[in-house]
Amino acid sequence: MKWEDVVAFATELPEVTESTLYGTPALKVGGKSFARLRTEAEGGLVLMCGLDAKETLLASGDPAFSTTPHYDGCGVVVVDLGLVDAARLRELVEQTWHRKASKRVKAQL
Repeated sequence: MKWEDVVAFATELPEVTESTLYGTPALKVGGKSFARLRTEAEGGLVLMCGLDAKETLLASGDPAFSTTPHYDGCGVVVVDLGLVDAARLRELVEQTWHRKASKRVKAQL
């Protein structure tokens, strides 16, 4: 998987726009970021998934999911695009979109 693949299926969701966050490529819905490409350090895709989802993903033991000390206490997980299953990533992006989208926008799906 590559950033372009993430953008391709994320922009199928209502009102998703490409933007930037901290100087890196990002995806937003209604002006709220829900994913960004981590270009610093080890890279990866940052998903604003919530603490419960983060804990579940990290506990799964799947090497595609990790975190950094910077994200301790935050509902953010780092996804290795080279390791993640495409269907699983699509599902996670949609779930993360649902967390950030307004009721009005979600009703369009």
